[in-house]
Amino acid sequence: MNRPTEKQINANGRFPHLYEAELSVCHSVEGELSPKSLLPATLDVAPDRSAQVRFSEDADALEKQAQARKLGPNRRSAIHLVRPRVSTWSRSGVKRFFDCACILPVMPLLIPAFFIIGLAVRLTSRGPVLFMQTRMGRSGRTFTIVKFRTLEHREDRGHHSVTTADNQRFTPVGPFLRRWKLDELPQLWNVLRGDMSLVGARPKLPEHQIGELQCRPGITGAATIAFAREESFLARLPKHDLDDYYREQILPAKHQIDLEYMARATFLSDLKLLVDTVLRHWDTSVMEKLMSGVLPAESAPARAITHVSILASDGDLAGEQQFTEA
Repeated sequence: MNRPTEKQINANGRFPHLYEAELSVCHSVEGELSPKSLLPATLDVAPDRSAQVRFSEDADALEKQAQARKLGPNRRSAIHLVRPRVSTWSRSGVKRFFDCACILPVMPLLIPAFFIIGLAVRLTSRGPVLFMQTRMGRSGRTFTIVKFRTLEHREDRGHHSVTTADNQRFTPVGPFLRRWKLDELPQLWNVLRGDMSLVGARPKLPEHQIGELQCRPGITGAATIAFAREESFLARLPKHDLDDYYREQILPAKHQIDLEYMARATFLSDLKLLVDTVLRHWDTSVMEKLMSGVLPAESAPARAITHVSILASDGDLAGEQQFTEA
């Protein structure tokens, strides 16, 4: 804005033409930031003062500026930076005790199963029995997850980061282990070490992690059950859309399901999820709804039609006889 000249000031020290405009500099924006931007506290930004600007210009010019800067009257701004809520149970020492109390009594029964599965992996494919990978844990810490290997061993580690039913080279026993979730059994060791819990959000690759986990990741969880048949669904997507769709649709959906569950998780709800996992009570309605708009519709197989026209000897079309065979 141009400063007034000396000529514009009269003897009394006032402007000959005075126009007052009160501009409210408060702007309202209220919402929840993305999980990646979460901060430990709630921050409210709400300026209470409004700036009064006195200036002398033509009325038309002032009107144009006022319209350009026009804001709603008396509007306040509140930007809330919210930490995800986690239930008391999800972070309690009792939950940790529950995890260990569930695993230790059944370990004598599981050791023979570990031996049989490990032997099957070793005899049917070359490479190590166990698969180890860096995953994201609680409070941004990383840890090494342990699973039975279900993919063919490759020195270059060039496996696709998003696994579907047909984009990886599985070992002969790999599909069976993945179908029955037996490849996850070594993660009981991660639970005993304190890296994981029996129930929680699945630990993600660093490049797939959204936000920061406020409690231990789990072997099973609400999103795990909802996306139990994920590999079969993703195999139906076009390969060139797989990565983008997984990052933009699947990962946020899983994150939201886990956030909502961990905010209200209790002992009984965790126990129910464990029972549903063992009994394979999958609820894939969320996955089906999410992918209903992107999967190609399954049309009925086309029928082979044979159409034979026999014309009368005189070539008259009116005397045509038609035979159609399906």
